Amino acid sequence: MKKLKQQIINAVSTSLASLAYPEKEFSLAPPKNPEFGDLSTNISLLLTRNLKRPPLEIAQSIAKELKKELSHHISEITVTLPGFINFKVDKSFYQSKVKTILDEDDSFGKSDLGAGKTANVEFVSANPTGPLTVGHGRNAVLGDTVSNILEWQGFDVTREYYFNDAGRQMRILGQSVEARYFEILGKEFEFPDDGYKGTYIKDIAQTILDDLGVDLSAGDSSFKEKAEKSIFENIKKSLLNLGIHFDQFTNEKTFYENGEIDKLLSELRDKDLIYDKEGATWFRATALGKDQDRVYIKSTGEPTYRVPDTAYHRDKINRGFDLIIDIFGADHADTYPDVLLALESLGLKTDQIKVLLYQFVTLLRGGEKIKMSTREANFVTMDELVNEVGPDVVRYFFIMRSMNTHLDFDLELAADQSDKNPVFYLQYAHARICNIIKHGQESGLELGDNFDSTLLSHPEELNLIQHMIRFPEIMELAFENLEPQIIANTLQELATRFHKFYGQCHVITEDRALSNARLALITSVKVILGNGLKILGLTAPERM
Repeated sequence: MKKLKQQIINAVSTSLASLAYPEKEFSLAPPKNPEFGDLSTNISLLLTRNLKRPPLEIAQSIAKELKKELSHHISEITVTLPGFINFKVDKSFYQSKVKTILDEDDSFGKSDLGAGKTANVEFVSANPTGPLTVGHGRNAVLGDTVSNILEWQGFDVTREYYFNDAGRQMRILGQSVEARYFEILGKEFEFPDDGYKGTYIKDIAQTILDDLGVDLSAGDSSFKEKAEKSIFENIKKSLLNLGIHFDQFTNEKTFYENGEIDKLLSELRDKDLIYDKEGATWFRATALGKDQDRVYIKSTGEPTYRVPDTAYHRDKINRGFDLIIDIFGADHADTYPDVLLALESLGLKTDQIKVLLYQFVTLLRGGEKIKMSTREANFVTMDELVNEVGPDVVRYFFIMRSMNTHLDFDLELAADQSDKNPVFYLQYAHARICNIIKHGQESGLELGDNFDSTLLSHPEELNLIQHMIRFPEIMELAFENLEPQIIANTLQELATRFHKFYGQCHVITEDRALSNARLALITSVKVILGNGLKILGLTAPERM
């Protein structure tokens, strides 16, 4: 469809030149009323001011020229008020695309836009202070799906997890475990005011007691180290439950140990971009156009996240990725620009860095919000969510809405095994097609190249094909915008059109030629559903 669109665009440009009309950028998209045709352009409306003529009159003159330029695959060119030019695509064009989809199979929709290029996608990056929660889950699924989209376009993708193992939160984690350790021993202990209170803290403390005995003293590094290792192993398992793996894990401590933090601070000080005031160290952001300076190192001597994050991103830039994507929660909206600003002040290009912000998740059960607090250990873990509704449902629900919108995760809907559940609806369409194909084979029909696509002339058949051939464009759009929900919406529409087709057109009939053609058609639907589900990280079941 993309090539046909380009042919129409070229023909319009040629027609404008023939008429001595000025060149304009114009849209070419399906009209709101499908009765008008398959594609429509607004070029005449854009030329009215220049030509000082009614748009309808302009449209008629362009359409006359277009009829000279366009014939292949275009069966009709019409003009409608107030001045749209409409194109009806010949059904033979759509019919021929069934074989194209079947031939390309699991490559249909792929491109080489990212061929020879590398991409780094950093996501989740939760500190190992507790189990992954549903909020982390949305980050995880978005990051993995965005990575899949990039790979579909030919990128060599590195999935990366970065975590803070050197800051205040980790120190509090160690203190929390230490307190529970002494509590188990019946000794005096002081639980930190802002400590972690989950039962997992007691479990870790018990493990330390079992492994290392009763002789540990207050302040022993084992509390923090054992807790960090235990929690991080749990995080990895939770991610694998969603089919998510990482190619690289990077920790904050590395940049202190290899001297990159000291190097960064020295370079910024040499540029007079950091200074000391009131016992703290500040980044001179106002000198770079910001409204106020930022704290780099607190008066306590503890760096803010901006320092190690800047060192970390410089490292990623130096690794030479063509594209660097960070996926953060909406709470980073006011802070991540500081990191980019510091990098630019050091002479580094940041054009290849794209930051995706997602809104947070609210869990609903029976229409009621489930209140959560990580610190108070009042939360639903990602593992609990996966165990309740399954990994496919979790993944789909986390990406079915734009990441820019708040997500209400309805647990009752997620557990529903009916058409109301969008995951069930999609997977059922795929399984239904598999069942029909099996029935056809049992009836002696064989799917192959020997089918007559011209028999696919029913409106619902053409409707299906029209939607399917947009899949490559949809994938490009998902890549350009880095929005997985575009794919989810497209698959839902395809499933809807398939079910509508199946309600009006019997696939297995006494007419073997028609049956073969329709088997080819639904197999092409299966191809696209399968490709789309794979990109979203969902299974494509053959029976349900």
